[in-house]
Formats: sequence, structure tokens, C-alpha cells
Amino acid sequence: MKSMRKWMISVTLAVAAMLATAGAQSQTRPAADNAQALRRFSGTPIDVDYQAANLRTVLRNLAEIGGINLVIDPSVPTVATVDLRLTQVPWDQVMDVILRSSQLTYETEGPVIRVLTRDALTREKQAEADQNRATRQAGNLETVRIRLNYSSASEVKKLLETARIITEQGTVDVDERTNILIIKDDPKNIAEVQLVIADLDKPEPQVEIEAKIMQTNRDTARALGVQWGLNGRVSPDLGNTTGLGFPNSGTASGRVQGANGPVTQGPTDPRATPIERTATAVNMPIPGANSALGVSLGAINGAFGIDIALSALEREGKVKILSTPRVTTQNNIPAEITQGAQIPIQVVSNNTVTVTFKDAALTLRVTPQITAANTVIMNIFLENATPDYSETNPAQPIPAINTQRAVTSVLMADGDTTVIGGIFTKLESLSETRTPFLHRVPLLGWLFKTEARNEDNSELLIFITPKISK
Repeated sequence: MKSMRKWMISVTLAVAAMLATAGAQSQTRPAADNAQALRRFSGTPIDVDYQAANLRTVLRNLAEIGGINLVIDPSVPTVATVDLRLTQVPWDQVMDVILRSSQLTYETEGPVIRVLTRDALTREKQAEADQNRATRQAGNLETVRIRLNYSSASEVKKLLETARIITEQGTVDVDERTNILIIKDDPKNIAEVQLVIADLDKPEPQVEIEAKIMQTNRDTARALGVQWGLNGRVSPDLGNTTGLGFPNSGTASGRVQGANGPVTQGPTDPRATPIERTATAVNMPIPGANSALGVSLGAINGAFGIDIALSALEREGKVKILSTPRVTTQNNIPAEITQGAQIPIQVVSNNTVTVTFKDAALTLRVTPQITAANTVIMNIFLENATPDYSETNPAQPIPAINTQRAVTSVLMADGDTTVIGGIFTKLESLSETRTPFLHRVPLLGWLFKTEARNEDNSELLIFITPKISK
């Protein structure tokens, strides 16, 4: 009977020693080493020699030696081994060494000791704490229904969940038909959720964006042309012969063969032959000239004649095109307005004709953002595309598309107007048609050349004006 009592005391002391070991694990390492030095084990001294022995088998052997009830948790590896050789060491100390070297711990449940890994024990304690907390809070959740007037219930739900405004136990459901939020959460958090929703569910101001596209074209042309001819004859009919047998008569004239035959400009003496009347020495007129000045000089007998014709042209044209697209949208909501035409384009592939459409239109696409300083940040896309049928190829009647485009982001005050883009082009040309060498004669060189000057100016300006309407 005394031996039985002694054995029970030994087991009790062994269990107490193992519990003391688990409590010491949460302390710093120097404190744990000191505690280990002062610890006393009271189990029966035993000799052990384990070489690659299965960990679970070793634990069962020690439990049988100490006479304790042992449960090995499934988290303990089944293939773990033990390499150990000790002489006259208390069995409870042997078990303590094996548990610590194998990263194991234990917990006591009455007369039963359960061995498990430290991670498994931590997970169990955390799961138990979470379950207890959820059980305590489950019965205290409150349900509220909030109808939204200006915001989307789905978007607000996403924000509440992403920003973690709802607690872990809370839920948010949406009724799309009525735009209602159904919120179930802790009563202490419901008030905060309602304040957040009240701030979100407010009408946003609207912004009217007006764009003005001004395009001006100005072209000028100046041209000066000259035509002159001479005709000199020596003929017995005129009474002015050379006095020689040969040549006794002759004609000196200047003439040019035109597209519609000879240009008959010169003396009109009826005694002159048609060739003699052809007397255009310099033929450099201005096509389409609407003003001209001519001078004709000649001898009374028709022996010599000279004609001069000056033609001049001056043209000036101005074109002004103004387009004003306007669109209204809410804050942070993209808007677009388009006006124009779609040009069909045929594509033939594998004997199949496919028709696609290309936009040739005025398009304004903008997304405004109103700031707290009553200014507007705008992301703007503006395109002005017009078909150009002057460049059309008869074989493929698809016009080219003249395009002006501006893509930018600007910050403007309410009601202000600014230029977001501008293009200025200037084309100057000078052309001369002249007679070689003779156009260099001082003072008289202008009789042997014609000049044409052209100037084409084009300017494009794009204005933008935002107006906030509360």
C-alpha cells in the first residue's frame, strides 16, 4: 500500500514538472535556463538507449513506465524518430527532453496528458477564442435598412467591405430593385456605418463643358503676266526693199505655237500673210486673269509693228469655321457628344465584301472632377474630323479625313475659359516663268518673265469652358 502511494506521488510530481516546463517556454531564454537548472524531477531513474526509434513508440513506452494516461495528437509526425542514450535519468525528465527536442508540447485534461505540436495547440486556442467571441457577439447583431437616393447600393457595399467599416461579424446585402442596403452588424458600429453612408449618399454637382473650335483660312495670290510680239517686213508692196536681188523681201517676227493653234496677235495689215500676222514673241499670260492692259504700235505702211499685253491677277479669300460642342455631366462621370458622318469602307477578302464605317465627326469626350476649391480637373479628348472629297481617287471613291485632335488634362476655375490647343500653318510659294538669259536684262527683264505669289494661312484654336451647376 505504501509503494502504491509512493508511485502516485511520483506521477503527480512528474506531471507538475512537465506543466512547469510548458510555462517556462513563454519566458526569455536566460530565465528558462535558470529555471531548468533549479528544476527537480522525481520519476524513477531509468536507462534508455534509443537509436532511430519511432517517436510515438518511445512516448508510449515512457507512459507505460511512468503509469500515466497518454494521448498522442494526430499533429505529432508519424515518421519522427528519436536518437537518445541516457543513464539513470528520471523517466519524467527523459520525456521532457524528448518533447522539447521534438518541438512538442502537452496539455493536461484531468488524469490525461495530451501530446501535440506547438502550432496545433496555438491554432486550437485561437479557434476557441474566435468561437467564444463569435458566440458572444452573434446574439447582439442589429439589422438596419438604408435606402440610397443618389448613390449605387452595389458601389457603397463594395466600399464598406473594402474599407473594413463593417466588422468581421457584420454583413451587407443589396436589393438592386429598390437600391436598399440591408446591414447586419454590432449596434456599436451601426451608428458609424450610417454616418459614412450619409456622407456618401449626397447629390453630386453637375458640370457643363463647352468647347469652341475656331478655324480660319486666308489665302492671297498675286500674279503679273506679259505678252508681246513684233512683226517687221521688207516687201516691194510696202516700198521698202533691200535693194538686193536676194533677199529682196523678208519678215522678222516672234511667234508661239499655242494649244489651239498660233496666237494671232500683231499687225493686221491685209497685205500681210497669216504667218506674218503671227507675232507673239513672249507668251506668258496669267491663266484666269480678270484684268489686262494692251498697247499696239505700228508703222503707217505696216512695215513694222509691236503689241504688248499685260495681265494681272490678285485674289484674297477668307474662311472662318466655328464649332461649339457642349455637354453636361455629373462629377466624375465621363460624357461624350458626337456630331458628324460615318464613311463606309468596303474591304474585299476571299471574294467576300465587308463594309466597315469610319467616323468623320466632331467628338467631345470629357470626365470632370470638382475639387473642394471650386475648381474643375478635366480629362479632355476632342477631335474634329471632316471628309475631304477633293482628294478622292476615282478608282476608289473613299475620301481622306482631315483630323484635328487634342488630348489633355487641365485644371480650371468655374466659368473660366482657356485655350487647350492651337495650330498655325503658313504656306508661301513664288513661281516664275521666264525667257532664258533675257530676263536678266536690266530694266527690260520684266518683259521676259511672269511672277506668281501665293500665300495660304491656316489657324486652329480650341477653347474650353467649364461651368458648375449646383
